[in-house]
Amino acid sequence: MSVLVVGLSHRTTPVPVLERVAVADSDLGKLLDRLLKAPSVSEAVLLSTCNRVEVYAVVETFHGGMNEVVEVLARQAGAEPGDLFEHLYVHYSAAAVEHLFSVAGGLDSMVVGEAQILGQLRTAYNRADEAGVVGRTLHELTQQALRVGKRVHTETDIDHAGGSVVSEALADAAEALGGLTGRQALIVGAGSMGGLAAAHLRRAGIGEVVIANRTAANGARLATALAADGVPARSTGLSDLTAEIARADVLFACTGSVDVVVGAELIGDREPGRPLVVCDLGLPKDVDPAAALLSGVRVVDLETLQRRLSDAPAGQGTLRAAEIVAEEVRGYLAGQRSAEVTPTVTALRKRAAEVVDTELLRLDSRLPELDGAVRDELAKTVRRVVDKLLHTPTVRVKELAAAPGGAGYAEALRELFGLDPQKPAAVSTPHSTQDATQTKGEKR
Repeated sequence: MSVLVVGLSHRTTPVPVLERVAVADSDLGKLLDRLLKAPSVSEAVLLSTCNRVEVYAVVETFHGGMNEVVEVLARQAGAEPGDLFEHLYVHYSAAAVEHLFSVAGGLDSMVVGEAQILGQLRTAYNRADEAGVVGRTLHELTQQALRVGKRVHTETDIDHAGGSVVSEALADAAEALGGLTGRQALIVGAGSMGGLAAAHLRRAGIGEVVIANRTAANGARLATALAADGVPARSTGLSDLTAEIARADVLFACTGSVDVVVGAELIGDREPGRPLVVCDLGLPKDVDPAAALLSGVRVVDLETLQRRLSDAPAGQGTLRAAEIVAEEVRGYLAGQRSAEVTPTVTALRKRAAEVVDTELLRLDSRLPELDGAVRDELAKTVRRVVDKLLHTPTVRVKELAAAPGGAGYAEALRELFGLDPQKPAAVSTPHSTQDATQTKGEKR
């Protein structure tokens, strides 16, 4: 079994297609359940952000797993699998590990270096873990990816390459309005993106922030946090959107809803000539696209940012970040290959112990009058000889197995010493990231 990644992102997929595949929080558990019910899938994590939808799965076979994951994504989009194939990217085994580490390090983001992906990846893992669809392989792989992401941001200046999609959108708003100092902002949605927008607005010197959220307690919590930082802030319900939009200079929306939250008719009732910048980072869109046709309204959405940032130059820290990712991938895969030979080494030592025990029993039957102390010393001597003979080859085989293509050394041991390949303790099936004996849903 190996790790498979099937995904769509800003690099391969137009935003309208991403919107169709996007997974709302309320649907996440249902999709994870569908993935785990697929015959070839034993573990799954689904990462859905404003610019990517990716499934990380542990699968028995490449083609079977890929087809089953694509079917689940296509069903989510209300499409046929063939409609998605031209936009999909697929990574398998070692390539899947490299992709995940690159994503965690911010190298695959729309804005290179943005750190928000780490929190999104951690949330995706936690949701999958709570749903009971994470086993040992994805547990270890995801935790390592999170560590790699932290290392990248600690040891490089990749953060200077961009920051986040939120900062880019609000930078557009600041340019259009001649700055955000003293302005009025309305944030629709009090989730992680809303909180990030609030933090950026605070640093930009915003005059007041209003949080509009479906759940009043969450909106009030974010408003209270802003007020504690010295920013005038209050919360309101979605029913008051018309009045709040009329007073706002900046509207930021990212709710995770599958339906439009802000209709164009709610924006139309504004003072003539007063500009409004709408930052819609919802996937699917939170704001009616018709809002862009209204006088004085400028819309910055994911499609706008995708076009601008697709060919943006990377920051100075990108090269070093890529080196760290490559180093971590090599180390992770070497550890996995080394671990794969362990069951065979264990089986070899067990076979040697069985041979020693058999020969000592034979000695007892032939020399029953042998003094007990002499027998014990003979037993210790024989075991020391066997241990010394096996020490160097077992240490070396683990070292050799850690190198690329090293899986054949375990097979050589099985052939040379006649180890039964049908016994789980003696089997080490070659693959990049999974113990062949792992059961479905098992986690260390």
